[in-house]
Amino acid sequence: GLFHHFVGDESVRMYGIEAGGRSLTAGEHAARFQGGRIGVLQGSKTFVLQNADGQILRTHSVSAGLDYSAVGPELAYYFETGRVHFDMVGDDEALEAFDTLSRLEGIIPALESSHAIAYGIRLAKEMGRGKILIINLSGRGDKDVLEVARLRGGVLS
Repeated sequence: GLFHHFVGDESVRMYGIEAGGRSLTAGEHAARFQGGRIGVLQGSKTFVLQNADGQILRTHSVSAGLDYSAVGPELAYYFETGRVHFDMVGDDEALEAFDTLSRLEGIIPALESSHAIAYGIRLAKEMGRGKILIINLSGRGDKDVLEVARLRGGVLS
């Protein structure tokens, strides 16, 4: 992914954005670094959303691609070493970012990428002018348009 090109350049601050879902209540999000702990899922030792007995917890995200109980081992390594700063964006903020990019740029982002866009908008306000911010658009959102409309009662803004 995009991190590969910048991981060796310490002057570049990298961010990974998780699905904050509806809340930080168990089962209402998919933020593995916010509520997970080390475990093994599908053969990988990584951060997993699990109960005290190690049973996998349910997750939620408006984005089907982020709605998973574990995170890849490479991202877990970046988290543990502090190379990548991880934060989260909730469903509502991701949907707002979906609308913003669609309306202002004519690019319909995937709901997965909409989480990163939302955080990028937040971060850009803190960064100020003259700084460079790259947001990876990992997928196209035409597949998500019907889901966004369903979530809004059949209305797209």
